[in-house]
Amino acid sequence: MGRCDGRCTLVVICCLQLVAGLQRQVFDFLGYQWAPILANFLHIMAVILGVFGTVQIRSKYLILYAVWLVVWVGWNSFIICFYLEVGHLSQDRDFLMTFNTSLHRSWWMENGPGCLVTPVPDSPLAPQDHHVITVSGCLLDYQYIEVVSSALQVFLALFGFVYACYVSKVFLDDEDSFDFIGGLHSYSYQPPQKSSHLQLQPLYTTTLPSWRNEPHALLLILPMMPRARLLGSSRHVVGVKARELLRTGAEIRHHPHPPPSLVE
Repeated sequence: MGRCDGRCTLVVICCLQLVAGLQRQVFDFLGYQWAPILANFLHIMAVILGVFGTVQIRSKYLILYAVWLVVWVGWNSFIICFYLEVGHLSQDRDFLMTFNTSLHRSWWMENGPGCLVTPVPDSPLAPQDHHVITVSGCLLDYQYIEVVSSALQVFLALFGFVYACYVSKVFLDDEDSFDFIGGLHSYSYQPPQKSSHLQLQPLYTTTLPSWRNEPHALLLILPMMPRARLLGSSRHVVGVKARELLRTGAEIRHHPHPPPSLVE
């Protein structure tokens, strides 16, 4: 029951990570944030891999998922530092989120709660093919929205990492205990081996006229007789009788029935 609880909790955490990752991917697309878009895509793939490993009991997939969560925590920590301009990071100078291909900022900069956007026409500060705007009245600045989003990702990743390590350890312990008692090798199919003592074969019979009229029919009957009847001394006796009857083939014509020793 404990293992089921751990697996179910990990699946729930992965589902929350998928929802949060897809939501973040949509807003990063709207803001042309190419670096977060690439990272979000890899994160979604890793979470799907974690769900598959949890449901299908694949410890290796869970280990890969846990390793990715460490990278994911580092990436989101960098985003938090970037938007809070920790150290030498600056949003006005560094355009890392767009790979320095555009001047776009976060989508929340113009579409945050309560934000009022006012364009500034004919501004000398506007680069070519761009325009200058002023944003005012925001209830929460876009930097803090991005920080909260990244903090949520870190929070889910930490819980996912703990449960991934726990569930993968349970899976590995189960595999080790299963191998200790023999695993699949003890229950593998083994074809039946041939026995040199007794084997059953179909019994073929013949009609009585063949015994009376054809002495050589005995050579056809002897190989078809059950091998269990021809073991040990019985085989020797039948062979001696067969040689005697073949030398004196005329004797078999006078017998209305085959000799009891040969039939038995």
